[in-house]
Amino acid sequence: MAIDVKSKLCGSRESRIGSITGYSGTLHEIGQEIACAGCPSERKRCFSQASACASGCALAQAAEINDVAIVHHGPSGCAAIAQVKPAFDLLANAIGRDRSSFAYTCTDMTEADTVFGAIENLKDVVIETYNRYHPKAIFIGASCVSGIIGEDLEGIIEDVRDITGIPVAPIHCEGFKSQIWASGFDATYHAILKYIVKPPQKKTNKVNIIGFTAGMAWNTRADIIRLLDVLGLEPTFLLAASTVKELEHLPEATASITTCSTLSSYLGIGLETAYGVPFIRSLQPHGITGYEDLACQLSKVVGKEAEMEAFLQKERNVYLPGIEKIKEQLTDKRVMIAMGPNLGANIARVLQEFGMKIEHLTAWHFDKQYDDGTRPQALQYLIDHSPENFTYSVNHLQNFEFMNILNTIKPDIFVSRHPDSAIWAMKIGIPGYCVYDEYNVFGYKGTLRFGKTLLDLILNRSFTENLSKHVRLPYTDWWMRQKPDAFLLAN
Repeated sequence: MAIDVKSKLCGSRESRIGSITGYSGTLHEIGQEIACAGCPSERKRCFSQASACASGCALAQAAEINDVAIVHHGPSGCAAIAQVKPAFDLLANAIGRDRSSFAYTCTDMTEADTVFGAIENLKDVVIETYNRYHPKAIFIGASCVSGIIGEDLEGIIEDVRDITGIPVAPIHCEGFKSQIWASGFDATYHAILKYIVKPPQKKTNKVNIIGFTAGMAWNTRADIIRLLDVLGLEPTFLLAASTVKELEHLPEATASITTCSTLSSYLGIGLETAYGVPFIRSLQPHGITGYEDLACQLSKVVGKEAEMEAFLQKERNVYLPGIEKIKEQLTDKRVMIAMGPNLGANIARVLQEFGMKIEHLTAWHFDKQYDDGTRPQALQYLIDHSPENFTYSVNHLQNFEFMNILNTIKPDIFVSRHPDSAIWAMKIGIPGYCVYDEYNVFGYKGTLRFGKTLLDLILNRSFTENLSKHVRLPYTDWWMRQKPDAFLLAN
């Protein structure tokens, strides 16, 4: 399989790569199903409590870029998903970049628009957005409403581009097209590849680093730069605080790497397919094994394996003794994980490096493969090297399911990707740790910091225990005693 960057749409993850949102079994069982049938059997739900919209992920990614504007073509209520974070303003300011031209606007479609269409209104809003904010590019975000009535977003591109003189890129992120919100990541990256990226003029020593937050923790950002210095490379952090000019030159990079292939595989494989930029298919740089795997594979691209090994050995001497001390106290501590499929598998590996026992891993959805047909490396590593089997579920943000599992397992700590999930664990007296910035577990230094935080949360439980005494849960004791897959229909 390959990515066609010139196509109008990239398609949903369900239709494109066979991703699923419902599963209950074990790590080994899902591994066997992938090996034998090529795809685990999806189990549909007869009840769902919550989920997320692909538009939210798509437009949140676009909103990270410094000098663009987003025109959300939909009712004003749809614009409530806008994630215009002050953190991006702070990051831009810290690295000396201007974010004043960023804007998020909405066409405010009405009932009349659903009957007669709103293309002319969309044109007017795009032009007015440009006149007010003067961005370097404009993304048009589709909505369910504009998608259902078949608004031709591509039809206005030439007209408005002639007036504005900047790229105008539709993002087809209609929520009804996919139950998997990660399809939104792909939609935004497809728009970037098709409308923003330009053919390479020369090769540079840049490395495209694709992540959620682009090293918002300033010290970690410096650590990444120091790692690349060993290889004579420079980073292009994506997408937070990036610029349209940087996006235009992505094909000129030496390679692309990532902290989460669930997020970035589409962009990485797209750049490789269309422009020959190597996409480093390593474990992500979390923990000892992941960090070393990424560093070694990247060093092979530029032929500096010896220099990288010397650098890693110096780092080991500094940080591994501290990691071993933390490991002595964390060994055999029991943990449950709930995250996106790739990051969850990577963090599970790190926890096992500390000697912790994984009781359960919940993935918010499941990708059996990526667009190049390869199996997710982090999951495969976990299947091949996990010291013990454990239960594995695909949850799709169903709070009532993972709360049931948490109550049944009662681990020493719950590690999540989302703050609200960690809070729910604390409501039943289980310490919760939200790994919001994936760079917090970057390399040896981040692994040591991660281990210290885990140990602190496990040993200092007074706040969590006091909170649980004063919280009334919406879930009855009856529900907490049910099997966690009670609402998953049989295959």
